[in-house]
Amino acid sequence: MEATKRGLVLDLKGLLCPIPVVKLAQAVKTVQVGDVIEATATDPGVLADIPAWCRTTGQELVSIGREDKVIHFAVRRVK
Repeated sequence: MEATKRGLVLDLKGLLCPIPVVKLAQAVKTVQVGDVIEATATDPGVLADIPAWCRTTGQELVSIGREDKVIHFAVRRVK
């Protein structure tokens, strides 16, 4: 199990896409390379949008999952 360094926690619940992606993109710029941003959201669109954003920007999607209506995801800043 890899230790993760947590950089920031975002509460994106109640925001509709693309706003969660926009907030994540802004947050990535405020943390150090290697830091992990953990977030929660309620718009099911993030299940597709966050992995796509990570692929296009080169950031690492550490995890993504849904628990009831809340989606949890973690993204590591790679560059």
